[in-house]
Amino acid sequence: MRTIRLSLLAALLTAAAPGLAAGEERADGTTTLPVPRFVSLKSNSAMMRSGPEERFPILWEYKRRGLPLEIIKEYKIWRQVRDPDGTIGWMNKSLLTGVRTGFVRDSVRTLYVAPDLQSRVAWRIEPGTVVTITLCENMWCRVSNDGRSGYILRNQLFGTYPNEVIGG
Repeated sequence: MRTIRLSLLAALLTAAAPGLAAGEERADGTTTLPVPRFVSLKSNSAMMRSGPEERFPILWEYKRRGLPLEIIKEYKIWRQVRDPDGTIGWMNKSLLTGVRTGFVRDSVRTLYVAPDLQSRVAWRIEPGTVVTITLCENMWCRVSNDGRSGYILRNQLFGTYPNEVIGG
C-alpha cells in the first residue's frame, strides 16, 4: 500500500512540474518551491518596490540583514513579500535567501533552556530582534542570536507557520 501511495505522489509531482525537482527554478525565474513560504533578507540594503519590475517606485529600503519576509507570490525573478509589519511589496529574488529567521513580536519574550514553560529561563529578548531559527516542532522553536540560544513559543515569532517543522 505504501508503494502505491508513493507512486501516486510521484506521479502528481511530475504532472505539476514536469522535469523539475522540488525547489528548482523554471525558465521564467519562478520556482517549484511552495508559496507562501518564509525567506530572509540577504544583505543590509534591499529595496521593496510597488510592482514586480525596476520601473516601479521604491516603497521601502530595508537595512536589516536577516529580516524574515513571507513570499506570497512569484512573478519571473520578482517575489511579492510581506514584512513583519504587514507591508506588502515586490523584491528581486537576488535580495532574498532561504535562511530561516524569526522576528520577535510585540514585547519582551522569555527564552527557555528546554521547550517547556517549567524549564529554566535561558534569557529574555527584546521585541523586534531578529533571531536565527534552528528548529521548530509543535509550539516551540529553538532560536539563536549573538551566541545565545533558547526555546521560544512559536506564536511569539514572525517567520514560521503553525505546525511547520524546521530542522531536526
